[in-house]
Amino acid sequence: MSPFLAVQSSFWPFLISLVLFSLVANFVLYLNLKLSLFMVLLPLFLLTSMMFLWWKDVSRESMIGYHTHKLEVSLRVGMMLFILSEVFFFVSFFWAFYDASLAPTIELGMAWPPKGIVPLSVYSVPLLNTIILLTSGITVTWAHHSIMNNYFNSSVVSLAFTVFLGVYFLIMQWAEYAEAQFSISDGVYGSTFFMATGFHGMHVLVGTTFLFYVFILLISCKLLHNHHFSFEAAAWYWHFVDVVWLILFISIYWWGSL
Repeated sequence: MSPFLAVQSSFWPFLISLVLFSLVANFVLYLNLKLSLFMVLLPLFLLTSMMFLWWKDVSRESMIGYHTHKLEVSLRVGMMLFILSEVFFFVSFFWAFYDASLAPTIELGMAWPPKGIVPLSVYSVPLLNTIILLTSGITVTWAHHSIMNNYFNSSVVSLAFTVFLGVYFLIMQWAEYAEAQFSISDGVYGSTFFMATGFHGMHVLVGTTFLFYVFILLISCKLLHNHHFSFEAAAWYWHFVDVVWLILFISIYWWGSL
């Protein structure tokens, strides 16, 4: 018997890629053409539903006993490589931002932010969201240590609080978009701002959904102190989201509005 799991064909990656494309396209149309909000919420609902079903399949494989030690090592390496690919995904946005802001062209009025752009106050919602994500990083670490030490009540409370903070962050970011005096079509400033923060918000949504699914596993007593990689993967992803936000806050919100 092989210590590795023979990967079976799955339709989830293909379906999720289609839904992700639809979500991003509809969100951009919503910002620019005031597309119906339903066209954004529908793929959002489908995305979260499919992620839950896919993770359920993986969890079932783990409960059956397919996740051997060697397979868990492979899963850890795979998660690390996935996060690394996400790092370079955001590098492209920061590259575009700094390329435009460090040497503003004559089309931008030789100034940054460009003339006519009123940037958001860095000490309002952006600062609050920074506090929210930093706090969530602490609570998810608290949950990890509680799981490793078999503190069930503590792990449930801390993980539930982390999920709550993720949802609160998304609500505040939506409110921030509603009060912004520029849109994604307002030149390079608007496009880099909404692309970077928008994709980060989508990653927060995925991370929150991931943590909520892990929360369901936790209260179902399916996470053990020595067998909880699903939580570790969610925590790694969440810490990555935290770090990206700190760079966004310093670069786009604070330095970009000076």
